[in-house]
Amino acid sequence: MTRNLTFGRRAFLAGASLSALLAAAPRALAEVLGYPRALQGPMVGSPGPSHFTVWVRASGAFPVTLEYSTDRDFETLIQGPTATARAEDDCCVTLRVDGVQPDTDYWYRLKYNGDADRYQHFPYRTRTAPAGAAEFSVAFGSCCRIQFDADQPIWNAVREIDPDLMFWLGDNIYGDSDQPSVLADLYGRGRLVERLVPLLRSKPQLAIWDDHDFGYNNGDGRSPYKAASLKVFKDFWANPSYGEADNPGVYFKQAYGGVDFFFLDGRYHRDPIETPDTGRKTMLGARQKAWLKRELAASTAAFKVLVAGGGFSSAENEEGGDSWGVFLTERNEIFDFIRDRNIGGVFCITGDSHMGELNCIPRSDVGGYDIYDFCSSPLAQMPAVKNTRQTPEVRIRDTWTRSVNVGHLRFDMTGPTPTMTYTLHDVMGEAVWDPLVLTPADLTNGVRTWDKKADPEELQRLERFKRGGGYYGYDPAPGWPSRPYYNGEGG
Repeated sequence: MTRNLTFGRRAFLAGASLSALLAAAPRALAEVLGYPRALQGPMVGSPGPSHFTVWVRASGAFPVTLEYSTDRDFETLIQGPTATARAEDDCCVTLRVDGVQPDTDYWYRLKYNGDADRYQHFPYRTRTAPAGAAEFSVAFGSCCRIQFDADQPIWNAVREIDPDLMFWLGDNIYGDSDQPSVLADLYGRGRLVERLVPLLRSKPQLAIWDDHDFGYNNGDGRSPYKAASLKVFKDFWANPSYGEADNPGVYFKQAYGGVDFFFLDGRYHRDPIETPDTGRKTMLGARQKAWLKRELAASTAAFKVLVAGGGFSSAENEEGGDSWGVFLTERNEIFDFIRDRNIGGVFCITGDSHMGELNCIPRSDVGGYDIYDFCSSPLAQMPAVKNTRQTPEVRIRDTWTRSVNVGHLRFDMTGPTPTMTYTLHDVMGEAVWDPLVLTPADLTNGVRTWDKKADPEELQRLERFKRGGGYYGYDPAPGWPSRPYYNGEGG
């Protein structure tokens, strides 16, 4: 005889056999065995003037419905989309609301299998993108290792900055594994960091990956696990797209407020680091590179931002590096294309180095314009003092290695002269450098700006280095040969 199980709820007070319980309606079963709810999230994903996106990981395989309103009390309730969480997607769902107004606050809430989440009682608010040129800001960073720091105080600083968008530039988890379950577990843990949660629920989050969330350290396109890693990445982020229909990857374009952002995948199609740096060596792969050139040439935005996992400068052009410094031929091909097609307004934001950096590749000497590279790293990881043994083409500001940090781009696209102001903020929220301001006129072929934008002390250090001395702290001995100035046209 089957033993009755007493659950002490509603119709099951009298007890029910296990077989009868399993045959019950899914909703009744969920009420008995656990409350349908969010396991992680919600998190706001890719934005647009007429849409917003919400990601959530549900506690089981059941329908998830998004409701939204222009008022906090939902006096005007609008029924949004429904998606069914599936075990094969780790019960992650992305819900997109279309047909909303630009630059408008919306309150949203979720229902799980028809019920509200018992543990999240209040609705959340997000804002749609502006329809045209706007004043807005972006926070960005990389290297967020929850195993190193589960508290992550940097998110207090980010919330004080109050950006309109947050960009994750890779090593968003330190999976270092070929097991999808390991990657999913670390993504899940990261979405529950207390200081981060309010930001996830209100501000659009966009992401690319680098080696530690792609698979193993310094991983490349040879990885037999890359398709599985991509599946997990797509489950846990809500980007507008992932690669192209016939070319997998995490690259995509996001337009916002009059600026175009080009998010690059530096792992899925990458050649091994040790491959000789010739015209055949690629970080992006032929298809992604063609996409980037096509999209850059078509863009009419005043600023065009390249978003990459590793820095564009030559700093790691040596053994042990895996940034664009060991893919200089392809980097210069892209920069030559920008020059030759007269594409103005390009600068770069990057991560990975475990240092805050503001570097520049001086292309004005070869007919282009000087391309700036802003690096924020780490968000939650040990900073590194690699700057004492690395020398990029030009340091505009001294390298920041004293604490975790976050980058902040402030755009004002509304006036006659669009401007971008960049600052880097430490764990306390303080700006660590004087701001750098760029206008489209600074990013125009033939215009030289790097020596005017750089700190005088950095220019003195560069001159000392060129004379054969150490970048930091000592002059060359008498008769010591000088170093040729690196102009960005070779390795």
